[in-house]
Amino acid sequence: MVTRGLICASVMAGESTDILAAVSSVAALADVIEIRLDGLRDPRIASCIASLPKPVLVTNRPTWEGGRFTGSEKERIDLLCQALQWGARYVDIELLAAPDLRARIQRKAKKHGAQVIISNHDFQGTPNAEHLRATLQQMTSSGADIGKIVTTAASPEDALRILSLQEVAMAAHFPLSAFAMGAHGAISRLATLYLGGFMTYAALSPEQATAPGQITVQNLYTLLSLLEQNP
Repeated sequence: MVTRGLICASVMAGESTDILAAVSSVAALADVIEIRLDGLRDPRIASCIASLPKPVLVTNRPTWEGGRFTGSEKERIDLLCQALQWGARYVDIELLAAPDLRARIQRKAKKHGAQVIISNHDFQGTPNAEHLRATLQQMTSSGADIGKIVTTAASPEDALRILSLQEVAMAAHFPLSAFAMGAHGAISRLATLYLGGFMTYAALSPEQATAPGQITVQNLYTLLSLLEQNP
């Protein structure tokens, strides 16, 4: 039996009712559903979380890290805390967020039995190995349950460099999702699942991708099925 990481279907929608409709066709193929609160006009999603058949990850990505949320940091964290009260099993908070806000999320998640993903995204490129390892060290020291480091690959070397971070994370027994965006990074979204990666993120459709180079849930599942078929 091949051991691999989880598949997370990432959803960016304007209304919570749109999330339920969009996820229905791929829910059986995903292990986790990510709801991007920064895409919702009304982020009160208690009933939506309760209705989804898979564990929910909530993300409220600010504009300063590639998202759409434009309010204050307090408002942003308040929404994430509410989602934890409503039953989200995972919550994403950026490594660059203020330490006191990260600590608040961690306390709330612990209270509700959820896990905290501390994330870092680089939309410009892929730093050198020393920089990547330093970022990973910050995550492990922060008390994160899971880390997420995503870069942008301009070459095959970039994709290999971000994937090599998984070896460091495994040696530290730290769950990590590490892969790259962009055309050169697409293979890393698949490969990370078999190289110790905790989770990869997939789109509902090409039009609904929440990051450059994101593979659709259906296409990713097809690739996984080919790789895991018995001889």
